[in-house]
Amino acid sequence: MQKSLFRLALAASLIPLPALAQTAPDPARLKADVEKLVSFGTRHTLSDPDHPTRGIGAARRWYAAEMAKIGNGCGGCISVSTIERVFTNDRVPKGANVVDVLAVQKGRDPNRVIIVQGHIDSRVTDVMNATADAPGANDDASGVALVMEAARILSKQTFDATIIYAALSGEEQGLLGGTLLAETARERGWVVSAVLNNDIVGNTIGQNGTRVADRVRVFSEGIRYSESQAEQLARRGNGGEDDGPSRALAKAIDHVATGIKGGIDVFVDRRPDRFGRGGDHEPFLRLGYPAVRFSVGIENYTQQHQDLRTVDGIEYGDTPDKMDFPYLAKVTAINVAAIRRLAAAPAAPATVALNGAVGSDTRVTWAAVPNAAGYRIHWRRNDAQDWTQHQDVAAGTTELLLKNLIVDDHFFGVAALAADGSESLVTFGGSAPRRR
Repeated sequence: MQKSLFRLALAASLIPLPALAQTAPDPARLKADVEKLVSFGTRHTLSDPDHPTRGIGAARRWYAAEMAKIGNGCGGCISVSTIERVFTNDRVPKGANVVDVLAVQKGRDPNRVIIVQGHIDSRVTDVMNATADAPGANDDASGVALVMEAARILSKQTFDATIIYAALSGEEQGLLGGTLLAETARERGWVVSAVLNNDIVGNTIGQNGTRVADRVRVFSEGIRYSESQAEQLARRGNGGEDDGPSRALAKAIDHVATGIKGGIDVFVDRRPDRFGRGGDHEPFLRLGYPAVRFSVGIENYTQQHQDLRTVDGIEYGDTPDKMDFPYLAKVTAINVAAIRRLAAAPAAPATVALNGAVGSDTRVTWAAVPNAAGYRIHWRRNDAQDWTQHQDVAAGTTELLLKNLIVDDHFFGVAALAADGSESLVTFGGSAPRRR
């Protein structure tokens, strides 16, 4: 039975996806969406929420209307709603009502979610300037346009997991929209399989003039922010510093990207975000959810958080003419492929434990996953970063003895499989609980 399931999964991985699933992101459509978002003048969190054509309120209403159209096109498969809360901090000293717009594509499991998001707010040099034109083309109309394009493509299919397409507010004022959505996920009891945060994903020319169009950076934490000291010490003892849930998500995205014809490389950047900086995936990390940030291979800081001006021949400002929309389409394609795999797969096993100390064999045990068609046990030598070998087993199996694999010298993990071979994230194996 185990061998037959292995052949089934292998065969599924070799079957071309239906033509519908092969729909490619459209650079022209992405450009039109970015230009429309820029046309609202400023999308600063403190800009007028009620003006019909200018400010963050108009931008949010447009996004909601567009996502509703996409939902109508798939027979109502997407519903649109908002969540909101008043935040106060040094960047919103008088308080601000932060509103996130959520377009929800309900899966067969309404409680297990995959979130793809970008932030709709923008800013200029002075983070408190809510009136000056702040185009925010790359930061982050690019991410919001990517989310919309992903919805257009993925809404044509039905998945096991629920997909949430989120436009967040308040990022520039302190990751407020990300905080709101992460805490909403916790309050509603969602099982969050993955958060894909897309922020600054549409340019290829760096500040030094170098063009980097062959890769996108995916930032992920290793040791989990949410772990207690005892949990961190346990992970240290197990050697799992490179295999936390968010790092497993980054590795899965990297693997998915290699199968996209004409695509670009995923640079797995092994830190939570760019050096000394942050993004809207971080509130999810604080609550223990798997989350990563997509960002361009090279940044141009004259085009981020800048007043529109020209100084010594240098044009400052975040405008659409400085973007590369075919590149943005390729980043979108990676997001779509990753979401498709994870939304079609079951949840990852909650726990994976190892036994084998002072022996030549390793026994791997794991928690059963509802609706899993089987499981994939991965392993690699301790001097490798990525999984090198695996064995599939049938549904109902929750342990496997691997002969002549010494636990001292190998890492192990387990993923759950769908009937079509779609694979969950890999849960890293640690020490089994000691028996009294």
